[in-house]
Amino acid sequence: MAKLDRKRKKKTSNKDWHNPNDPDAKITKMKDGRTHLSNKSEHAVDLDSGAVLAVTVQGADLGDTTTIDETLTEILLNIEGVKEDPEAEANLSDEIVQALVADKGYHSASVVTELIEAGVRTHIPEPARGRRRWKGKKREQAAVYANRRRVRGKRSKRIMKKRGELVERSFAHIYDRGGMRRTHLRGHENILKRLLIHVSGFNLGLIMRSLLGYGTPRGLRGRLSAFLESILGALGDMVALMDRNWVFLSRKMQCRYWIAVFG
Repeated sequence: MAKLDRKRKKKTSNKDWHNPNDPDAKITKMKDGRTHLSNKSEHAVDLDSGAVLAVTVQGADLGDTTTIDETLTEILLNIEGVKEDPEAEANLSDEIVQALVADKGYHSASVVTELIEAGVRTHIPEPARGRRRWKGKKREQAAVYANRRRVRGKRSKRIMKKRGELVERSFAHIYDRGGMRRTHLRGHENILKRLLIHVSGFNLGLIMRSLLGYGTPRGLRGRLSAFLESILGALGDMVALMDRNWVFLSRKMQCRYWIAVFG
């Protein structure tokens, strides 16, 4: 039966099959070639601070150009919620999303056109599609060519390098180190709740690192032990100095010494 199954052309399809225990899970092909029931999560990361602005969980059978709309909407909702704080609103600019950086999977004429018309500068590499025909599509042509010019510039290359550093770092912390590559939760709502906990911990680590210099409890524990060791070392040097000078001081001078040291 296994040999016959390997020769079958069309094995499974999301159109005619679904998981009765988890309808949100979709059949998809992983990067290593294996097939799994999976869900698709997207991160929106601020390239200035590295903080995750939004995270969404959507169907794994949806393309990047389709799921980007929900992620951008989630960014706007989250920032509108932050604006309720007067201190945070004072530090926010009028233009919430100034530029969008993504990989070539998010490139399409419609997506680039909508973003540019909304006042967002796009830095999305264009996949190799060959020569395109723009008859009757002047708006799309102008938007795609403008994005292409920006991508070829030096500034865009620096931004793309920063994207590979900060965005992929959030994936590594949450999914690899956080153990979210595999989950036994069912439904997008339950998975999103768990993801929000991991994302909150990731952003909290950034705040701790900016305030204390360490972003993890283990690093903070090492800093606290180093601080205590320095205090104990200073006290030890003080006691050794007192032992050396104690025998040469009179009782009156000893009292003055105690007052001067611990005064």
